Amino acid sequence: MDTLNFIIKNYTNVLFLTWEHIFMVSISLIIATAIGVPLGIVITKNENLAKKVINGANIIMTVPSIALFGLMMPVLALIGHGLGKVPAIIALILYSQLPIIRNTYVAIKNVSPSMRNAGRGMGMNRWQLLKEVEIPIAIPVIVAGLRTAAVMNIGIAAIAAYVGAGGLGVYIQNGIDRVYPEMILAGALLVSIFAILVDAGMALLERALTPTGILIQKRLSE
Repeated sequence: MDTLNFIIKNYTNVLFLTWEHIFMVSISLIIATAIGVPLGIVITKNENLAKKVINGANIIMTVPSIALFGLMMPVLALIGHGLGKVPAIIALILYSQLPIIRNTYVAIKNVSPSMRNAGRGMGMNRWQLLKEVEIPIAIPVIVAGLRTAAVMNIGIAAIAAYVGAGGLGVYIQNGIDRVYPEMILAGALLVSIFAILVDAGMALLERALTPTGILIQKRLSE
């Protein structure tokens, strides 16, 4: 109850910090998608390159977020952005790559050969086959990767408060510094609600973009 009262009492600041959090997650996800999806498609044509790219993304994921911020700070400080939203967004983009690239790669690779052959039989070239056959079938799995990246980034963005990026993590950081349990719980609760809402929204999007034939096939298999 005290936590709810804290949120209501500070609703103006809550809205501002929520907007900052949404901004960081949205911008990073858009940029990560623009990088990860095309890269995931490209590596389907080269197995050796695919292994290197996915392993590289895996290595980035193993680096703790605080350590990654620490590594970027002296480099970005050279251009005047050692602290703030720039290192936070770059970190979120890097962390997003594994689920996006891996899901795109797996989705395209798992398109049925018979579907590809049917497309070729209709006279489609490689680009048309990708656009008209492979991507539409792969879309649900690709969106699932975006869903994973979005939810994960909401949590990581909370840690970005420690490098001055703002967002809902500010409440957690300040609450710990001040030994203020209500503030800590408010930050944790708001981040959790945000993550749940985004996950639910992305799940609906994933379902909406799933071709009807695939949905029917899933229901029959159940």
